[in-house]
Amino acid sequence: MSTGSPPSERRKVTTRTFRQKKAKGEPISMLTAYDYATAQAVDRAGVDAILVGDSLGMVVLGYETTLPVTMDDMLHHCRAVARGARTALLIGDMPFMSYQVSVPEAVRNAGRFLQEAGMNAVKLEGGRERSSDRRFRKTSGENTRSASS
Repeated sequence: MSTGSPPSERRKVTTRTFRQKKAKGEPISMLTAYDYATAQAVDRAGVDAILVGDSLGMVVLGYETTLPVTMDDMLHHCRAVARGARTALLIGDMPFMSYQVSVPEAVRNAGRFLQEAGMNAVKLEGGRERSSDRRFRKTSGENTRSASS
């Protein structure tokens, strides 16, 4: 967790903050939130990042798995979290089939997390096979780095 400054004085956590902490060997804290009140509490506690995970399907929506979770479900909960958190880096978890169909669809859906839901980053699953997919990074127009970089 970031320490030293009360939440009102903390600066917005960014990916640059993550890189700086990694370089210094400092831990990076992250918790999951699905709603405004939890996001507010986590942010006030000084947690570096908040993940809005597709696990909300099981934890909040009562599904047996995460498979039924839709983009609309994720965007709804991401917007609530974005309203509650001011300084943590906000990460939206891209649900099943929101990025696997095609690179253009993946880029469009990732953009929705940023533009419509106030997220600062997106998470997708796939490990090395996804991180090496330069088509996604090139199409998105972003200067991105894989998790292994």
